[in-house]
Amino acid sequence: MINFLNLQSINQQYRQEIIEACTRVIDSGWYIGGKELEAFEDNFSHYCGTQYAIGVANGLDALILTLRAWKELGKLQDGDEVIVPSNTYIASILAITANNLTPVLVEPNINSYNIDPTNIQQAITAKTRVILAVHLYGQLADMPKIMQIAKQYNLLVLEDAAQSHGAQLQGKKAGNWGDASGFSFYPGKNLGALGDAGAITTNDLELATILKALRNYGSHEKYKNLVPGMNSRLDEIQAAILDVKLKYLDREIKHRRQIANLYLNGIKNHLIQLPLTDINAEVYEQHVWHLFVIRTKYREALQKYLADHDIQTLIHYPIPPHKQQAYKEWNTVSLPISEKIHNEVLSLPIGPTLTINEAIKVIEHINEFHE
Repeated sequence: MINFLNLQSINQQYRQEIIEACTRVIDSGWYIGGKELEAFEDNFSHYCGTQYAIGVANGLDALILTLRAWKELGKLQDGDEVIVPSNTYIASILAITANNLTPVLVEPNINSYNIDPTNIQQAITAKTRVILAVHLYGQLADMPKIMQIAKQYNLLVLEDAAQSHGAQLQGKKAGNWGDASGFSFYPGKNLGALGDAGAITTNDLELATILKALRNYGSHEKYKNLVPGMNSRLDEIQAAILDVKLKYLDREIKHRRQIANLYLNGIKNHLIQLPLTDINAEVYEQHVWHLFVIRTKYREALQKYLADHDIQTLIHYPIPPHKQQAYKEWNTVSLPISEKIHNEVLSLPIGPTLTINEAIKVIEHINEFHE
């Protein structure tokens, strides 16, 4: 069986170092807000090229807390509009509505699957305050154009970098383009914890300060609460584990690129649409391939065919946010590009422990598939 992603084999590579890191935390007697968190925050901010990294409980909280912090700082208020890609994972939108802000769904580019800057510009109104740029599948959105638009209209930019650890453009990494960025370290991410975890990166000291309070009940000092906060802290064990795995992230990305290049050069089936980019060759080179997503009108048949040949695939994502029951007020909205994407995408196996031979087997079976 070729697994879509084998987390056991990924973490097995670093088993001894992870055990040593966990043992160090257990023996320290300090489990929340200690030296391991501080070390990881320093190392991750350095990796991203930012001044600050603030560890939180998960990627959704990273987005929620950033928007909430901007409200506390007077930069946002209830009802303000946040432009967001319509084909993103629902977490991006949940963060907006959780803060009583208004999502404005914008169609992506059909080739890159990232938000289309032209559509962003057309969606701006007098109430627009934020562009939430999602770096989907491991490829940066067109951040130079997005930042130019943001500057022109005096908008905040929040990167949803949950799938793009290490991706870069023009020498600048995900997490260091916007005013702030939310990362997820869910176990299946390119940098994954052994449980839920997340972080926010920023170069804004005022924002970093309020975020550190917000994640800890709104408290900057024990029993003194600046603002109404929440409990969203990255614990010491997960921070220690992430610090181990961060050292190997670039090596794992390199392997993902090797697998992606095999797929791109080897898959020749005319029924399959391979991933494309819409900016330039540099983006293609800096894609970190969190997911390798193809498109086909014969998705269900192809997925069954591959499963019959012991190849596991997944769909990211089968239902777009505007068709979810959670947002039933949007169910009649027509977003044809997003709907086409969600109806046709299929994610092939890719990961740091997928072997070259396994990738070749995937290619051979896809090339043998027919209507």
